[in-house]
Amino acid sequence: ATLLGVCHHLRYISPHLITQVISGGHYDVDCYVEDPNGKTIYQETKKQYDSFSHHTELKGVYTFCFSNEFSTFSHKIVYFDFQVGDEPPILPDMNNRVTALTQMESACVTIHEMLNAVIDSQTHYRLREAQDRSRAEELSGRVSYWSVGETLILFVVSIGQVMLLKSFFTEKRPSSGGAGT
Repeated sequence: ATLLGVCHHLRYISPHLITQVISGGHYDVDCYVEDPNGKTIYQETKKQYDSFSHHTELKGVYTFCFSNEFSTFSHKIVYFDFQVGDEPPILPDMNNRVTALTQMESACVTIHEMLNAVIDSQTHYRLREAQDRSRAEELSGRVSYWSVGETLILFVVSIGQVMLLKSFFTEKRPSSGGAGT
């Protein structure tokens, strides 16, 4: 367990971990991965986004953790994608095949690879959109508070000016305590 961190425990071999901070603070977070023996196989600090691939034959429960201990006042939203192992072949017995692929099989493999690239691009654009939306909402809140402050200052200054102008045009009557004619 980490101080102010979140850990996940998974069984895997040959992982690929992608992380990106979507909102909070300076958009950075600490991340580390430990093998079943407790040995740290990956550790990065203050990263906005990163990618980690590892191949191992050691089976067991691996731990990957995110920590925000250097920035205790800002809450963060972190996206992570954990892919385990290689993708199964699209066609049956594709790995054991001796002959070349037919034109139809080749087209299927190409379309599948292109669709995977589209999925990766969409994920990237969704993350950017979420990050930009978070920044826009934060900026909108700041602009709203600034506008309320300016409005209050405008009212105070206006009331002060009205009172000052009013004092110029009011007659000051002398006090009636002395001799009169």
